Amino acid sequence: MKFQKSLVALFILSVVVYSCGPAKKGGEGESKTTQEKKYNVYKAPDSYEFPEAQLYLEGSGNELDTGETIFKFKVSNYELGAQTPDATERGLANSGKGQHIHFIMDNDPYSAHYEPEFSKRLDEGNHVLLAFLSRSYHESVKNPDAFIVQEFVVGSPEESSSFDATAEHMFYSRPKGTYEGKDTEKLLLDFFLYNTTLAEDGNKVRATINGEEYLFTEWAPYYIEGLEKGEVTIKLELIDNEGNIIPGPYNSVTRKVTLK
Repeated sequence: MKFQKSLVALFILSVVVYSCGPAKKGGEGESKTTQEKKYNVYKAPDSYEFPEAQLYLEGSGNELDTGETIFKFKVSNYELGAQTPDATERGLANSGKGQHIHFIMDNDPYSAHYEPEFSKRLDEGNHVLLAFLSRSYHESVKNPDAFIVQEFVVGSPEESSSFDATAEHMFYSRPKGTYEGKDTEKLLLDFFLYNTTLAEDGNKVRATINGEEYLFTEWAPYYIEGLEKGEVTIKLELIDNEGNIIPGPYNSVTRKVTLK
C-alpha cells in the first residue's frame, strides 16, 4: 500500500514539474513572437562616393520679391542627369533622369531638379532652404561642400525669422510620395543633419514607422524592407541622449507614403 502511495505521489510530482517547465518556455516564445518586427530596418551598404562634389548657390541675396525667383546653382565634380554608377545594385526606386538636386524649402517635401537653374514661386514670409546633391536613387551626398542652407526673406513679412542657424537641425528627405510594383519592396529612409552628429552617447534620430520605433545613432541612409501595401506613416525626431526632442522647427516631422 505504501508502495502504491509512493507511485501516486511520484506521478503527481512528475505531472506538476512537466506542466510548469514547458509553460514557461512557451510563454517566452510567444513574447518574442509578439515583439518581432513586421519588417526590417537596417543601415544601407556603402554608396558610391563623391568626395569632391560641390554645390553653390549663385546670384541670390537673402531678400527676395514675391513672385517667381530664379535659383541658379553651380555644381562641381558631379554630373546632374547621370545615373549613379551603383544604381542598378541598390534595388531602390531610381530616377530615370539621373542625379539631381533635392530642393527643400521649409522642410516641405523636396522637388527634384536635373538642371542647375530653375524658378520657384515663394510666398511672402521667412523661408529656410536646404539644397543638396542627390544620387539618382535619391540618397543625399553628405559631403560638407555638397549642400547649402540659406534663409530668405520674401516681401515684407510682419514677423522676423525665428530660425537659429547655429542650432542643431534635422531635415526630412525620403521616403516620399507613392511607390508601385518592385519599388515597394525596399524603401530608402534618408534625412539630412545640420550642426549636429549622432552617437550612442549623444544625439540620435528616433524613427517611428507604422507605430514601431527605431533609434539611429549614425548619420547614414537606411533601408526599410517588407512593408505591407497601403499607407505608411513615418515620424522622424532629432533627440538628445535623454530622449528629449531637440528644439528646432523641423526636428519632429511626420510624413505618409503609399505603397501600391
